[in-house]
This record gives sequence, structure tokens and C-alpha cells, in this order.
Amino acid sequence: MVLTSLDRLVAIMARLRDTTCGCDWDLAQTWQTIAPYTIEEAYEVSDAIEQGNAKDVRDELGDLLLQVIFQSRIAEENGLFSLDDVATAIADKMEHRHPHIFGDALEKPDWETMKAFERQKDDRQMGALSGVALGLPALIRAEKLQKRAARVGFDWPDATGPRAKIDEEMGEIAAAAPSEIDEEMGDLLFSVVNWARHLNIDPEQALRRANAKFERRFAAMEAIAGDGFAALDLADKEALWTDAKKSDG
Repeated sequence: MVLTSLDRLVAIMARLRDTTCGCDWDLAQTWQTIAPYTIEEAYEVSDAIEQGNAKDVRDELGDLLLQVIFQSRIAEENGLFSLDDVATAIADKMEHRHPHIFGDALEKPDWETMKAFERQKDDRQMGALSGVALGLPALIRAEKLQKRAARVGFDWPDATGPRAKIDEEMGEIAAAAPSEIDEEMGDLLFSVVNWARHLNIDPEQALRRANAKFERRFAAMEAIAGDGFAALDLADKEALWTDAKKSDG
């Protein structure tokens, strides 16, 4: 029988986790130890997409797929669920969330409303903010928490509220004792995310673009100055930065 590529990958993982002839490193892994790699691979997929290189996207998606198979294999060994169960669960969910395509519904349902309804039916979810993953990047998690609160009516009516809150938080940082600045800075960042949300701006993507712009312009400065960049005084570096900005557009 000829194995599909997916079957082959599943078989490779089973061999790596074989207690008699497997790989020591793979055998030592657990859900908890593998989770950071899963998160890292998801970000590498995103980065490859940003770079626009199809081969890199393909390779990074493969790395991410391996994480799904790895986690599922660990679960199967512990009698919890299998890769097939994972695929069945998501297939069932997608059909349920698209009743206008896979069922008899005439109108397209609101995705977020349907997800909220599913959370209400889940006995494990106890409040409007329950279930927002702790492992999310802080900017993304802040936005999700704010959206959840907004769905139950706890939100500014427009963008002027969070914008004013930023000024308030800036004042609190200026008046804070050294031991309080960390907390106040967190409040300021939370408020900035809230303002971005009200302006329909994705704060995570906005910061990613800002990071990329800074890297690009800084690299241009280094290229102009050569090996002597670090020895330049701040005024000279500022002048190079101005030139890099002009060149970058």
C-alpha cells in the first residue's frame, strides 16, 4: 500500500516516539515542552507569509503541521484522543459554523456571535472573558479581552474615550513612584490597544510593521556609516536616521 504524505508523516512521528527504537529527544517531550515550539512555528508561518516567499511558507506550514501531529501522538499514547479525532472535531465545527453552506440555513450567520453562543454552552466557560488563551502575545490578548468586554456592553461609545484614557495614563506615569511605573506602563499600553481597536487598526500588525520599518531604516544607517557607526555621536546618528527616513519614503 502506498502511503499518502500525511500517513508517512504520522508513521515517522510514531517511530520517533517508539519506546524501543525511537529518538531520545522526541520521547522526552510532553505537551508542555512542545507548546513553545508550536507557538514559534506559527509565528514563522506568519513571517514567511509577510516575506512573500511561497517555498518558505510551504516549509513553515510543514513545521507547523508536524507540531499538530506531535501533540496528537502524545495524546494518543496517553489514551486521550488521536489525530483523526482532531480532524473530526474541526470538521464538525466548520460545518456547524457554516449552516448556510453545509445545512439548510438561508442566511450567513455572524461568526463572532456563533462563537460566543458556543462558549455559553460550554460548562467550562464561566464568564465573558473566559477562554482567552494566556499564551497569546500580550497585544493580541489585550484586544481579545477588550472585544469580549465590548460584547457585553463594557466599552467606550467611540474612539474619544480611549484616546482621553491615554492622556490620563500618561499623567499617572509621570506622577508614579518608581515602584509603580511598571504597572502604569502596562495600563498605558492597554489603553493604546483599546484606541487602536476603536480605530479598526490591528495593534499587533501595526507594531509588526513599525518593527520592520525600524529594522530597515536602522540597517540603512549602518550601511551608510560602515564599521564606524557605533563610534558616532548621537547627533551624527540622528542625521543618518533622517537620511534613512528620507530614502525609505
